[in-house]
Amino acid sequence: MKKFILIILILLISPASYSGEIKKISLQEALDLAVENNIDYQASKMDIGIAQNKVKSSNRLQNPEINTFFNIGDIGRGNPQTAGLSETIEIAKRDARKKLALANLELTRQNLDYVKFDLKMDVREAYVNLVLAKEILIVLESRRKLLQDLLEIAKKRVAAGEVEEIDVIQTEIALNQLVIQVNTQKANVKSAMFAFNKAINVKNDGQIKYDAEDDNFSDKDDFIALLSPKPRDKLPPFDLIMENSLKNRYDIRIAKQQIDVAKKNLIYVTRQRIPDIELQGGYGFMTKGMSESGAYTNGAYAGANIVNIPLFYSFKPEIQNARMEVNQAELKYTSTENKAINDLHSAYEKFLTAKLNLNYYNDNLLKNSNELIKVAKKNYAQGKSSLTTLIVMEQSYRSIVAGYTYALADYYNCWINFLREVNVENFSLKEEDL
Repeated sequence: MKKFILIILILLISPASYSGEIKKISLQEALDLAVENNIDYQASKMDIGIAQNKVKSSNRLQNPEINTFFNIGDIGRGNPQTAGLSETIEIAKRDARKKLALANLELTRQNLDYVKFDLKMDVREAYVNLVLAKEILIVLESRRKLLQDLLEIAKKRVAAGEVEEIDVIQTEIALNQLVIQVNTQKANVKSAMFAFNKAINVKNDGQIKYDAEDDNFSDKDDFIALLSPKPRDKLPPFDLIMENSLKNRYDIRIAKQQIDVAKKNLIYVTRQRIPDIELQGGYGFMTKGMSESGAYTNGAYAGANIVNIPLFYSFKPEIQNARMEVNQAELKYTSTENKAINDLHSAYEKFLTAKLNLNYYNDNLLKNSNELIKVAKKNYAQGKSSLTTLIVMEQSYRSIVAGYTYALADYYNCWINFLREVNVENFSLKEEDL
């Protein structure tokens, strides 16, 4: 009955398998795939074309107007009938409008660069989290195998009359509890894989799901595969990193460009006060019946008007708003720079701590705990220690292994967060390259 209930629980907890194709890819392949086909990024790239078209429209000339004037009846006698064109010539507005559009185009390009960079960081983070989930599953599976081995040892010792039946029961309870953890972690792996695909976000009609090529952090020295430095590599001084980061950060460059946009908008709005000139020209004629001389008469006419004279409305509210937008953009730039320094400092310190913790695991905990569990397992098999002691030590060992795995993932994620703050995808650890 207990086994039947356990099977039902496993079926309920186990996630439904994905029926489509699973394709394993490396981190670099995931980055290339996302940049090439990510739906959100493709949509954002269209902003460049929109901004370029706005530049073209900003350079436009005003469309002409067709004018006609006909006198009907006696009033037309001695007065010409006319047909012609009129064209409004903008004074000092077209150039300012084009420069504003060009500034917005540059802002759009910088925003797109930021979107691309942020996309790559999201993919890297999702990839690491997926590998972490699979690594934890491996740790749990390894622990289950160890408990199964212990169960066999306990059964042999019970059969030999060396220990009580309770050792078998205790091991079975621990093993059954672990089955639940394993199935829960399988669900976590599925969830992490879906998060990875969400970060890549390519259109394939749901037929392909991408999985991380790495199933674990097995090669502890191959940090290059996950585009990260080795834990013992030395970081340049913070002041040097900060100095270069403030020059390269996308958000600071965007904030600076927003000031330029606001200033050019102020120039454009201010120039709305300048009147425009309307030029007119066309053809005029009088028929014999309407002409005082009794002969057909024709000729041309030309004229000019000053239009859009800011007499009743001088664009004062628009100009005031444009000035406030300049001040607002300058304040945002200062705020962005201040926040960047604090965020960078925080990311730098977290990465240093992650390096320290990972190296401590490598230098001390892993080696000692690995030797300890081997000795403990041997002692129990020889009757030199109790099962309770062995299980406690086994749990402690697996806790250390899991802790090391989380420390690895934290190291990778802290590095990704550090890259987000320095806004450089391929950060060099050499001071001369900064």
